[in-house]
Amino acid sequence: MSTTNNALILLARILLSVIFITSGFGKLADPAGTASMITGAGLPAATGLAYLAGLFELVAGLAILVGFQTKIAGWALAVFCVFTGLAFHSGTIAVPGWPEPALGWINALNGIMMMKNFTLAGAYILIATVGAGAYSIDARRGTRAPLAA
Repeated sequence: MSTTNNALILLARILLSVIFITSGFGKLADPAGTASMITGAGLPAATGLAYLAGLFELVAGLAILVGFQTKIAGWALAVFCVFTGLAFHSGTIAVPGWPEPALGWINALNGIMMMKNFTLAGAYILIATVGAGAYSIDARRGTRAPLAA
């Protein structure tokens, strides 16, 4: 693989890791908002799941950033993105007392968030398939995923 391709894979890993590193850190620092969403989705143990999600996001995001166990991290993040897209961003949102125009805007944003999650899932599947590139811990350990033929 060319130096340019390896540099672009590194850039992709950096860009794809930022969202989960920052989100995971935020959930660990203040899980209340995430716990509220989890409760709203009808899942149990909302605060515990919020901390678990934060830890998962932080660790998986860091794994993508440094290119460690990229195949596993990529697939795990892809599944996570699809699950959270369906569990938290599908359907309509009804906030009691909010004006109808505000609800329309929130529901449009929620649909965009679901599409964002599905798009990220595709990117993580690609990273899991292509591998972390030469500038990664996986490459130093000799565990790069082969490029698709």
